[in-house]
Amino acid sequence: MKAEPFVEGLRFGEGLRWHDGRFWYSDFYQHRISSVGPDGDVRVELEIEDQPSGLGWLPDGRLLFVAMIGQTVMRREADGRIVQHADLSGLAKFHTNDMIVDARGNAFVGCFGFDLAAYTAEHGAEALWTAEGPPRAPILRVTADGIASVASAEQRFPNGMAIIDGERTLIVAETFLPGLTAFDLSADGALSNRRVWAQLPAAVIAPDGICADREGAVWVANALKPECVRVAKGGTVLERVETSMNAFACALGGADGRSLVIATAGAHGGGDGVTGMLERVRVQTPA
Repeated sequence: MKAEPFVEGLRFGEGLRWHDGRFWYSDFYQHRISSVGPDGDVRVELEIEDQPSGLGWLPDGRLLFVAMIGQTVMRREADGRIVQHADLSGLAKFHTNDMIVDARGNAFVGCFGFDLAAYTAEHGAEALWTAEGPPRAPILRVTADGIASVASAEQRFPNGMAIIDGERTLIVAETFLPGLTAFDLSADGALSNRRVWAQLPAAVIAPDGICADREGAVWVANALKPECVRVAKGGTVLERVETSMNAFACALGGADGRSLVIATAGAHGGGDGVTGMLERVRVQTPA
């Protein structure tokens, strides 16, 4: 399949989520969170001085978002005020990144673990995939009332996340594992029984943002190639969607759950001339 342009004019889109009839997304370098309806009507939801990334909502509908450089989870109140939900600076390693929020309001946040640009400049990109690899990073948990803790330590760049099995399983993309890791998810937000859910080929697929469908397969945005791939438990690639640029996030949504929207960009660094967009394709299996 091949995706088609949906929303242009992004610098670097991330954090894609389908919520309340719209696709929501962050733009790192325009410092804004926006949403778009199925017909393409874009609305800027808020702007911040930091770089926004992961998005989610509390059970009462208040928006949570990750402020990457400040290492915080922020909250938009019902009256529009932006307040700090949780300070992660004592727990995170380097920038905080993607996030998912479960039905009880527990937020799970990944972080880089190291300065990616500095590490690759010193060691070369190939070092990311070695057994030793770069420094590990935790997955952080923030409760609905803003209490932060380490949910799981020593991940290999914990990135996009999805919740499946009726809120009983959390799947996390570990970009430099590379693959998808599963945890049992308890009612209180505790993670246990860590295991490899899907092993992916090193330096071929770098899993970034992910989303799950009704059959329990996971769509994976491949940060290394212009594609988004549908992966089964164990790692078999079931389907591929060709995109115009490398893919960094994805979400299923639309009225029937069959619209796959993918955030793509020409490069990750956000320098002059870098362009990004949202691309869209129709798929068979709904969210």
